[in-house]
Amino acid sequence: MIFNLKILALNYNMELTYQPFELQLKHTFTIAKFSRTSTPVMLLQIKHEGFIGYGEASMVPYMGETYDTANALLSKVDVSQFKYPFDFSEIIAYLDSIAPGNTAIKAGIDIALHDLEGKIKQQPCWQLLGSNPATMPVTSFTIGIDTLDVMRQKVLEAASDYKVIKVKLGRDNDKGLIQTIRSVTDLPLYVDANQGWTDLEKSLDLTYWLQEQGVLLIEQPMLKTDTDSNAWLTERSPLPIIADEAVQRLADIEKLKGAYHGINIKLMKSAGMYEAHQMLLKARELDLKVMIGCMTETSCAALAGAALAPQCDWADLDGPFLTSNNPFKLPEFVDGKWVLGNESGLGLELL
Repeated sequence: MIFNLKILALNYNMELTYQPFELQLKHTFTIAKFSRTSTPVMLLQIKHEGFIGYGEASMVPYMGETYDTANALLSKVDVSQFKYPFDFSEIIAYLDSIAPGNTAIKAGIDIALHDLEGKIKQQPCWQLLGSNPATMPVTSFTIGIDTLDVMRQKVLEAASDYKVIKVKLGRDNDKGLIQTIRSVTDLPLYVDANQGWTDLEKSLDLTYWLQEQGVLLIEQPMLKTDTDSNAWLTERSPLPIIADEAVQRLADIEKLKGAYHGINIKLMKSAGMYEAHQMLLKARELDLKVMIGCMTETSCAALAGAALAPQCDWADLDGPFLTSNNPFKLPEFVDGKWVLGNESGLGLELL
């Protein structure tokens, strides 16, 4: 793999570089309100004393980040702030002081620093974060909204390798989509409405019907800003209701208690592994369930999420499987689960 990297800063042997990369999807990816065929990604490296940490920012368009916004933030980063041993709480506070938002590119820096720290300490990231590989949950495989024939084909392709299928809902034919999935597999299902439901009574009826179809949980049924409606449904639903768009960072969690049964943590929204771990701990404190999710990502960000996955109830870390030009080797995946190895850092292998 050849990096055409731009050097951003060099200080005391700490060097931060990056490369824009267009991550192509195997199929057009459609959710309730958006469609796309690729995802803009920024691949990062942080070098220090002979070690290289790799990071990734997956900038899905609906989150508002672009190559330009990433460049703007990265051009202001002073790597002298990254002193080893790393204080990640200070680092994320420093990055937040540069500019608000921009969580994906901040995540890319955070992931690279975690990978670097693991390599310096000669420990895998999952060990640094206190995870136990033996408790790794299965990862769901996402089926985006498509024609019924294409959806059937996607499910048939996935059914032999995955133990759970995740279905994107939120349009007028939700039952038809589920029936299409059920025509070719009886695997358990997660569903994600992506804020597409609007009628409370119909939504409640649908939760009971979905339970009968073998659905295990529902992500973000109502608008993220409509806390009352989501809380109403959570109180009555026979299935766990999980916040997705309604939660991004640690400060969001406190106000969600009672409105949802759990939260979906995504590194590209949490600004990386450090804050994702803090969110996980806070959710447990509030008796909320936890899913670790992803965007369409390479193996780099997927391994970062997998390092935290054993501490979660559910995992949706299928990003690399949805892509056609992953620049890294696909990590080991057995019986529907990511396999965490003992390699230092993320355990990432370049092609």
